[in-house]
Amino acid sequence: MVAGFDTRRRSSSILRLTFLGTASSRPTVARNVSALALQREGRSFLFDCGEGTQRQMMRFGVGFSVTDIFISHLHSDHYLGLPGLLRTLSLQGRTEPLIIWAPPEGAPTLRALRDIGGERLLFSADIRAVAPGPVLIGAGYRIVAFGTEHTRGSVGFALVEDDRPGRFDVGRARELGVPEGPLFGRLHRGEAVHLDDGRVVEPFELVGAPRPGRRVVYTSDTRPTESTVDIARGADLLIHEATFDSTEAQRARDTSHSTAREAGQVAARAGVRRLILTHLSARYSDRADTLLEEARSEFTPCELARDGLVVEVPLAGDGEIGDGPPPPGGP
Repeated sequence: MVAGFDTRRRSSSILRLTFLGTASSRPTVARNVSALALQREGRSFLFDCGEGTQRQMMRFGVGFSVTDIFISHLHSDHYLGLPGLLRTLSLQGRTEPLIIWAPPEGAPTLRALRDIGGERLLFSADIRAVAPGPVLIGAGYRIVAFGTEHTRGSVGFALVEDDRPGRFDVGRARELGVPEGPLFGRLHRGEAVHLDDGRVVEPFELVGAPRPGRRVVYTSDTRPTESTVDIARGADLLIHEATFDSTEAQRARDTSHSTAREAGQVAARAGVRRLILTHLSARYSDRADTLLEEARSEFTPCELARDGLVVEVPLAGDGEIGDGPPPPGGP
């Protein structure tokens, strides 16, 4: 594992996900294979990159400013989009480096895909190994890999934000005679301040208990696992595969996938705020509601992912997760 790839910048309230591919194994007319774009504070990440992902990125307007691509495992429906995407980025004149994160056994295959065609990229595309634990550290957040259970080495990924400072009591600050301006900010950051009359005002007098940051968990392909339950405890959003319904429970076990009911059970055990089902088998193309009904029998709120679905995750207390504009205000 390569940890500590530090990209510290200011935090922001915007956390947006766009589902680029929501089918399992092969595309259908309505669904492409696996890919998920995540944007936070103007920085873009891509989780899995199935065939055709670059076109989905154009179609749904997520842009090509991605800095890191996280490959969950080396099944072709999760990485075959890389050669086309890398070539397009190079043809567009990209010079900024790109990092591709993947389980260690995937490095030789991904290097071959990166170099296919004999054309030299105009930017570096380094491939780095991941194992369960922190992978990338940013300002106020980290991306963590966790072990999953599939037919070959696989990981899921979680974006975990740091706790935010508690709410600042402006009225009380005025009562204490703290002048508005920089001193407010210093107190909110946990610094004591000295007033002109010699008094010292401590942060605990004005700042409430820390508020939790957001947590988004993406399992990719997996059986239900304790590692998923553990990392998803209290998460704002769990994105869990639901390849089959319960009539195919044995097939789900044989292929190391999950049923929609099992996905709902994981969400219920973890106490998440919302569940979105993805990686849906083509056999449910005209009856995907079967999967939704199964999952909802175990957990709500729950919805089916669809290609092009945009989800914005608000800060705690700022509203519900759903489509539409970002919540007002900041941390």
